[in-house]
Amino acid sequence: MLNVQGLHKAFAGRSVLTDVSFQVAEGETVAVIGPSGSGKTTMLRCLNHLEQPDGGHITLDGVDIAASVGGSELARRRRGFGFVFQRFNLFAHLTALDNVALGPRLAIGTPRKQAYAEAMARLEQVSMAAHAHKRPSQLSGGQQQRVAIARALAMQPRMILYDEPTSALDPELVAEVLDVMGQLARGGMTTLVVTHEIAFARQVADRVIFMADGKIVESGPARAVIDTPAEEQTRRFLAHFHGQRDG
Repeated sequence: MLNVQGLHKAFAGRSVLTDVSFQVAEGETVAVIGPSGSGKTTMLRCLNHLEQPDGGHITLDGVDIAASVGGSELARRRRGFGFVFQRFNLFAHLTALDNVALGPRLAIGTPRKQAYAEAMARLEQVSMAAHAHKRPSQLSGGQQQRVAIARALAMQPRMILYDEPTSALDPELVAEVLDVMGQLARGGMTTLVVTHEIAFARQVADRVIFMADGKIVESGPARAVIDTPAEEQTRRFLAHFHGQRDG
């Protein structure tokens, strides 16, 4: 479904992504791991045109979407991806239901009644229907992130992108978000997730990509990469999560 070839991106002359290439098949879950500053978030933002790539090709369903465009064509390309940010990005003055219904109404032109019915269905999907009429300030961080996931689903994307969706949460709230993400992945939602939740990546992802210094260092089946990494950089990074010491 997604094919990324030779992706490059630089800021102020400093290369952030160098020759990044990978594929994601329909229904597949791919986790991207690596140290902070390795280019993971920039890569996701290039896919969704929140950043314009400096080079390379991105094709979704066979259509090259890397070229610079604007207006309605940019909006159409973005609809192929649901994007879940680190910090929820919900509208504070709107209820959970309003937040989820807004995108389809404005971006797709879904009639109001239909948009709200579908928004409620998406909230039910993430176990948030009981909180539909609450505003973000009345919700926990985990609940806000589940609303953000429902909002992404409401746009009927071809695949969903998560940018470290649990990094802003208190530890006791992480599991409820990971549970929803796991349910969606097992239900067949094509998923690309940047995460530091290594246990989640091992259990849920089909494949893991390890990035460092703007490059893909290692890629392969999730359990193989996490349990028996082939590259020394990958081993050093994962040793922290396994409670190991170098040497």
